Amino acid sequence: SAPLSSKQPTRSTTMMKLAFVLAALVVVASAQVVQQQVRQHIPILRHEHQIHPDGRWQYLYETGNGIRAQAVGEHKPAVREGPIHSVNGQFSWTSDDGTPVQISYIADENGYQPRGAAIPTPPPIPEAILKSLDVIARSNPQQ
Repeated sequence: SAPLSSKQPTRSTTMMKLAFVLAALVVVASAQVVQQQVRQHIPILRHEHQIHPDGRWQYLYETGNGIRAQAVGEHKPAVREGPIHSVNGQFSWTSDDGTPVQISYIADENGYQPRGAAIPTPPPIPEAILKSLDVIARSNPQQ
């Protein structure tokens, strides 16, 4: 008979080792996929930009993976302050699920104002809150 001090692998130990080896293989395979994605060269298909002497500018670019952007900027006169920089533009791409996404925007003295179906919209204000706001506005005529 074998001495009591010798250890033979049990079924659970063997299964744990197998699970560890499989997990390690999954990690290595995943890392290779990520490296391939990172190394993929995306060509620039189109790139244009212009800067005008009066401060107006514009650019446009399009990449091989479907990303596209364009914008036009200008200085607008302001009444109280110096000139206001205004930008009108849009950008688009295809999401991972194949859905085309397009965002247009204006950025000016009123801030960044994006528009597009992909922009989340807030839920409607509940009727009770609207009524409360109306009561507050009527009871506080100083504003």
